[in-house]
Amino acid sequence: MNSFVLPHEVHGDGAHRVFAVHGWFADRSAYAPVLPDLDRTSFTYVPVDLRGYGEAADAPGPYTTAQAAVDLVALADRLGWARFSVIGHSMGGAVAQRLLALAPERLRRIVGVSPVPAAGMPLSGEQGALFTDAAHKAGNRRAIIDFTTGGRRPAAWLDRMVWTSFQRSDAKAFRAWLDSWAGEDFHAEVTGSEVPALAVAGELDPALSPDLMRGTWLSWYRHGDLVALPGAGHYAMDETPLELIRVVEDFLRADGSDRA
Repeated sequence: MNSFVLPHEVHGDGAHRVFAVHGWFADRSAYAPVLPDLDRTSFTYVPVDLRGYGEAADAPGPYTTAQAAVDLVALADRLGWARFSVIGHSMGGAVAQRLLALAPERLRRIVGVSPVPAAGMPLSGEQGALFTDAAHKAGNRRAIIDFTTGGRRPAAWLDRMVWTSFQRSDAKAFRAWLDSWAGEDFHAEVTGSEVPALAVAGELDPALSPDLMRGTWLSWYRHGDLVALPGAGHYAMDETPLELIRVVEDFLRADGSDRA
């Protein structure tokens, strides 16, 4: 496993280096809607495929946020990045927070887009069954995506998101990832972090809502900030791509450091 390298692609050649980490339902192609309009002069963006997804679908586990943080630091070393920022969507937001615990000195800034809190998202009863069985049931995946986007998105888009999630993830890895992002609580390891941290939450997402971010993200991070996107649910990259880019890049640009 020491020789494993997260599959990735490079966009831009700016001095501020930024990893982009996908969520539970997608590989790095989740960022495709925003790629054309990124500032590639100021930033270098590197979307990655986590273990069990995309080009890493056959990679061995563990399929955990902690292992993902280790993999990202290893990739940063391989790329020659001494310091970097990280954007994480949903499950990827938990990965970004794991980096706060593992290597805070390497981080310039972190952004969570509808991020799963570092305290996890305990699931039980019917809700637990809905998420657990989503590993092999398309209807469950569709119901989750529809609910977390406020029930407002076209049927064809919901179907495409479900199809893509099956095509670009390994079912066993998908199921294992759930235990990590939903069941693990490591918020005590990151509370009080000095790394500037932005949460972007869609107002149409009833699960990872702005209110949830206020009670978690903003209460844990000394330099935490929150932006609520009125037109977005859980998938701001698809739902409000230009608004998301503006918010995220304004935050990253405020770092003002030229250090690599």
